Amino acid sequence: MKTSDFDYELPQERIAQTPVEPRDQSRLLVLNRENGAIEHRRFFKIINYLKPGDVLVLNESRVIPARLFGHKVDGGGKVEFLLLNRVGDSVWESLVRPGRRVKPGTTVKVESEDYKASISIEVQSKTENGTVMVRLSDEKLLETLGDVPLPPYIHAPVDDPERYQTVYAKTKGSVAAPTAGLHFTSALLEQISSSGIELVFVTLHVGLGSFRPVKTEDPTEHSLHQEYFEVTSDAAHKLTSARKEGRRIVAVGTTAVRSLEWVTQPDKEIKPYMGWNNLYILPGYEFRGVDALITNFHLPRSTLLMLVAAFAGRERILAAYEEAIQNDYRFYSFGDAMLII
Repeated sequence: MKTSDFDYELPQERIAQTPVEPRDQSRLLVLNRENGAIEHRRFFKIINYLKPGDVLVLNESRVIPARLFGHKVDGGGKVEFLLLNRVGDSVWESLVRPGRRVKPGTTVKVESEDYKASISIEVQSKTENGTVMVRLSDEKLLETLGDVPLPPYIHAPVDDPERYQTVYAKTKGSVAAPTAGLHFTSALLEQISSSGIELVFVTLHVGLGSFRPVKTEDPTEHSLHQEYFEVTSDAAHKLTSARKEGRRIVAVGTTAVRSLEWVTQPDKEIKPYMGWNNLYILPGYEFRGVDALITNFHLPRSTLLMLVAAFAGRERILAAYEEAIQNDYRFYSFGDAMLII
């Protein structure tokens, strides 16, 4: 198995720059992983593929304004931070640019345009991963001074920052949206719930692990960055009941998959958990917590593409991606969706 086995050619015009309105009017490619059959639908038709007793598992993490632009207190040089993980009281792991010029001990000031609000960011140390540990003087001002980070392949500004949040986003902590959930509207979720399909929420804060590129030709030499996640006792109880009763568990997004697979035991019991997750799923992995998957179309050579290939088969996924390209589907964060059953 090579990283190049998960490569494909995507025309630039297929990368979605803006979201579809309303959310559930995006397109939906339905892939049967047993026989490779493909159907083309609109997302709101997903309810036709769910049945009473199914459990829909959604990641309720909320994207924070994690991108901060400031200047060095000593020297005035411009500095940009992208906060990744909160690791302590006002202490964060962060990416920083320009990294070589920002040494431990550097203090950076981030100010509002009217200078009425500011945060001081102290760089404490550098890590082996190329990130830095920083301390913020006032985390509460992130909402005022920070920007919601968009992926680098999206060049158009988002008119409404809420459009890069799921309608059920609740717990602050992600630096990128769990994008499979962006297709749901409140009305569609209500319709799904009233049809006898159970909604269960977990939390996984999307960090560097979800978009760090695979640079090794042998994908097993790559490692995932840890991301914080929680599965509550109530969620674990509902999921364990579904598992033992033979009801389907449908994961909304790869973050839900990684959360479920981390906590599902060989005896089908699902345990509550609060901690860090660096589960790296490659073809050959045996799934025990997920029966179906709703996901977006992922970047070539990415760990996310490898995960869906592990779930449905590499050949089936690459064939489905090729059909999606030929049928003008929109790709990546603001793109269309895929249901794998």
